[in-house]
Amino acid sequence: MENSFFKDIEEALAWAEGTHCAITVCDLEGKVIFMNERSRATFDKEGRTMLGQNLMPCHSEKSQEKIRHMIATDTVNCYTIDKQGVKKMIYQTPWRRDGKVCGMVEISMVIPNEMPHYVRG
Repeated sequence: MENSFFKDIEEALAWAEGTHCAITVCDLEGKVIFMNERSRATFDKEGRTMLGQNLMPCHSEKSQEKIRHMIATDTVNCYTIDKQGVKKMIYQTPWRRDGKVCGMVEISMVIPNEMPHYVRG
């Protein structure tokens, strides 16, 4: 599927391959258009390949509503989870091109159970 739009995204997100975070990007309909190495590895462990697939069927109706709402209202969702004894922070945000919301990006990172919190001012 050769498309300059996807080529631009791949070039723009090349830095993401070497991070310690799982980064997944979808379009407005929920089709996964980019997964970095960590994101691919996470889903490969579960026996699923998500690139090119719609992520909506993998989510509950409540989560689907949240995703649609974030895209429609250009808002962020952030939370922590504990999965199999590993604590992660999930940060979901719409992404834009030329000022227009084009989908959503999710960044998932492992965090320690206890971590410092600094108040700066």
